[in-house]
Amino acid sequence: MASSSISSRSSSSSGSWTVTQNKAFEKALAVYDKDTPDRWSKVARAVGGKTPDEVKRHYEILVEDIKQIEGGHVPYPNYRTTASG
Repeated sequence: MASSSISSRSSSSSGSWTVTQNKAFEKALAVYDKDTPDRWSKVARAVGGKTPDEVKRHYEILVEDIKQIEGGHVPYPNYRTTASG
């Protein structure tokens, strides 16, 4: 799954990311787009406990995972469906 690959790869490159940090990361990406000066410093400040290089790498991993998913290289999970009646 994409999320496990994100956490396992980011764990080895930039320490572990908590759920709170990941949420703050997502929110910061929505606030600071690619045209924001000092984007990664601002994202790192919003996340807390991460360097600009760590958040940039986390973003690069996320982008690669999205490319893999959209390219059909990651299988869809086999969710159970329930009969509605």
